[in-house]
Amino acid sequence: MVNPAKQQNFKKLQALLNELPWYVEEYINHKLRKLSTASLFNYCHDYKIFFNWMITEQLWIGSIKDIPLERLEQLTVLEVEGFLNFLHYELNNKELTVNRKLSALKSLFNYLQNIAETPDLKPYINRNVMAKIEFNEIKETIETRANKMEGKILLGDEYEQFRQFVARDYGELNKDNKKIANFYQLNKERDTAIISLILGSGLRLSELVGLDLDDIDFSKYCARVIRKGNKEQFVFFSQIAMDDLQEYLAVRTIKYQVDKNNKALFVAAPMGPKGKSRRLTARSVEKLVEKYAVAFGKPALSVHKLRHSFATRYHAEINDVPKLRRQLGHSSIQTTMIYTHIRNDDLKVAVDKMDMPKEQ
Repeated sequence: MVNPAKQQNFKKLQALLNELPWYVEEYINHKLRKLSTASLFNYCHDYKIFFNWMITEQLWIGSIKDIPLERLEQLTVLEVEGFLNFLHYELNNKELTVNRKLSALKSLFNYLQNIAETPDLKPYINRNVMAKIEFNEIKETIETRANKMEGKILLGDEYEQFRQFVARDYGELNKDNKKIANFYQLNKERDTAIISLILGSGLRLSELVGLDLDDIDFSKYCARVIRKGNKEQFVFFSQIAMDDLQEYLAVRTIKYQVDKNNKALFVAAPMGPKGKSRRLTARSVEKLVEKYAVAFGKPALSVHKLRHSFATRYHAEINDVPKLRRQLGHSSIQTTMIYTHIRNDDLKVAVDKMDMPKEQ
C-alpha cells in the first residue's frame, strides 16, 4: 500500500537534507529503516537550528553545508550549554522541547563517534561533547500530564455532542452566512466521517489521511494502516464510525467529482475549472478539526486530542491496557499508561470517603 503522506514527508526530508552537511544525510539514511520520515524531518529541523546558531555565534564562518566534523569535535560544554540557553530563553522552548532537541543532537553525535567509520576503520569524531550534557530534569508525573490533558479532551457525553455538532449543529449555527453554510453542506458528510473515525478508532493523523478505499474492511469494521516503523496493522473502529463513513461514501463521487483512479478515502473538492479532486492533506484535516473545535467551545481540541479522547474512553469502558496499546500503535506500554490516570474516579471517591463521619 502506497502511503502518500509518507511519500510527501520523504520528499520534504530530502529537500531539508540538501541544506545540511553530508554526515547528517549519512546518519539519516542509517536511521531511515528505524524511524518514520516525519520524525527524521523533525531531527533535521533541529539540526538546522543548531547549525544556524553556530554560524550566528561565529563558531563557524561559512555555510551550514561546509561545517566540518572537526568543528563538531572541538565544541565545548559551555558552547553547547549556550545553545540550550538560546532555545530556552530566546526561542521560548519548554524544557521538554529542549530535551527533545538535545536528544536529537546526542543521537547524531553518538553515531559520529560510535557507529560511523572512515575507510581506515576510525570513528568520524573522537571527542563527543554531547555525551557530557545532561537533560533537563522533568519532574512532571504521569498523573500531572493526565490532569493537564483532561481539560483538553472530550469526556462523557461530549463524544456524541461533538459528533452531532459536526454532523448537524454547526450548519444550524451558521445558516445565515451563505458562504460558510454552502461550504459546510458540501463537506458535512466527509467531516463527520473524519471526526467519527478518529473518535471511533484513535487513528493518528498520518494514518487517517493515508487511507485508501481498499484499506477499509466493511465486514470486519477495521482499516489497514501503516504505523510507525513501517508496520502494517489492521485497526478496528466503531459501528457509529462505520455508519458515518458509509454516508460519506454514498456522496463522495458526486460531491467531489472523483475520478475513478483516485483511491484516496478522504478527498478535497476540485479547485478551478479544470481542477481534479485530490487527497485531503494532513493540514486540511487539522484546520477543519480546529474550526469545529472553536465553534463547539473547546478550542484546545486537535486531531491528537481526539485520539486522546478515544483512548480515554476505551480505557474507561474496556480497561485493558495491552489491547489499548495495540489499538493506538504505541511502541511502549508506558506511553499508554497515561490514560489510566485520566478520570480516576475511584481514587476521588476513596479520598472523599475520608471526610465522611464514622458511625459510632
